[in-house]
Amino acid sequence: MAHPTPARSFDTTWFIRASKALLTFTVGGFALFVVFGNLTDYWTNFNFVSHVFAMDAQKPSLREVSNINYRSVPWTWFHHLAYVGVIITEAAIMVSCLVSAWKQARALRAPDAVYRETKKWGVVGCTLGLFLWFFGFQAVAGEWFGMWMNETWNGIPDAVRLCTYIGGVLIYLTLANDRLVETVVEKTGGKKAVKQS
Repeated sequence: MAHPTPARSFDTTWFIRASKALLTFTVGGFALFVVFGNLTDYWTNFNFVSHVFAMDAQKPSLREVSNINYRSVPWTWFHHLAYVGVIITEAAIMVSCLVSAWKQARALRAPDAVYRETKKWGVVGCTLGLFLWFFGFQAVAGEWFGMWMNETWNGIPDAVRLCTYIGGVLIYLTLANDRLVETVVEKTGGKKAVKQS
């Protein structure tokens, strides 16, 4: 028989929920700083994008033996389009994670079903982060456009760091270790009954 346990402040579950809200906030806060930097320092970061697509900054020793330069895209309009797409994706990460963090923080004492819904946009934001910094930076830019061969314009180490952190947050966020109701199995008349307390 189910007996929902009233939410209690400062027990283990409360701290787990609070930590998930805080870590979701850190992802959204990071994306906020990145978006702000990309908008207020557009041309510096645009140069990065432009060199990656143009494939004109490879290490000389690698450029001489490389056979992938046919993949380069020299069109400036395409560089702007891709860069704006990156900024829009980062903005989506920012909004999703900050909204989720706010909702989680307001639901620290809420019933399980209510609290679970507050994590939805955090999952969306972290997934977008992995899509951008793994698929966009490591797969498309890193492998297809050979960014790993660049002397200066190489964002792979930063992308790996971000994916490691965001991936960890996403796993932690989706773990079912933040429930207020615990399941206990007890024997009743020789039969096992499930009681939630």
